[in-house]
Amino acid sequence: MNVIIENERKDELSNLDIDVIKTISGQFDAAEIVSIFKSFYYNKMILDVTAIKDYVNPDNIVKIGEGLDPNKVILFLPKVQDVSSQVYLAKIVKGGMYNFTNNIEGVKYLINHTNTHEEVAQVEQVKELTEAVQQKVVSGCRVIGIRNVTDHAGATTLIYMLKRELERIYGENVYAIEVNRHDLQYFNVKNTISTTKDVLSSTVNKLSNAAVILIDLNDCDDDSTCGDVLYLIEPSSIRLNKLMRTNKNIFNELNGKKIVLNKSLLNDKDVNDFENEANTKVLYNVPPLDERRKNEKIVSLIDVVGLNNVGNTNSKKSDGKILGLFRF
Repeated sequence: MNVIIENERKDELSNLDIDVIKTISGQFDAAEIVSIFKSFYYNKMILDVTAIKDYVNPDNIVKIGEGLDPNKVILFLPKVQDVSSQVYLAKIVKGGMYNFTNNIEGVKYLINHTNTHEEVAQVEQVKELTEAVQQKVVSGCRVIGIRNVTDHAGATTLIYMLKRELERIYGENVYAIEVNRHDLQYFNVKNTISTTKDVLSSTVNKLSNAAVILIDLNDCDDDSTCGDVLYLIEPSSIRLNKLMRTNKNIFNELNGKKIVLNKSLLNDKDVNDFENEANTKVLYNVPPLDERRKNEKIVSLIDVVGLNNVGNTNSKKSDGKILGLFRF
């Protein structure tokens, strides 16, 4: 059974088809809400944030999570700028509140799926995120950048393969964007966009129905529009030697980032040796693939990156086997 605390968005919450044991309406101090529900048993609390007095102060939201189980609290955020700001969202995530959305479909999703810190960790990167990607995070959309580290590591083709498999899950709500290039058009697929660095953020923001946006960053050094970035390395001797001669500190710079070995002939032992020698971790190892066919490795990469967990309740079930290697 669930509880609902409602105020300005009560009409939307009235359409939720869930079992409700208790509903209260109005505005309350954070301490009042904690006092009422601290000893009350419930499955999930759907909290219309406008029901909290001075809700524009994120400290008042964090107080709820400190007094109650934050994993049971779903924050239904108002669609106002103060509450969608980078600083606001970063503070509630740092305070342990990981389940938030500003749309009713997101509420339905979160009732059955509790976010982990990894799924919202990008929100904490306040200085690196633009307003456009903040809005996407709140609405349940993921914006993933993909960048070649070694020459010709295959970002464009990987984006095409990811997009095709993601469409099996999210239908047509998957977009691919390339910056200062027009290579994606040659794959003859829908929802591919060529744009420039100057308008990349506004281009992302206009995709209001997007579930996933994949961005080819090869001609763009600014990744602030992305919530996550995958760094592609083709681990052949010639590519790695050229990379090291160009920038001998590259793996120090990549420390802690999400590295994907692409077009890789390395086995598991080779990957371990690579990690030890480079003093870095590999997120996933992708072998050479035929882009014209369905590939289980791409399906698995989607799972590893967490793209099966985007808050879209209209998702179709993937028909691929999920291997879940290097799951984080």
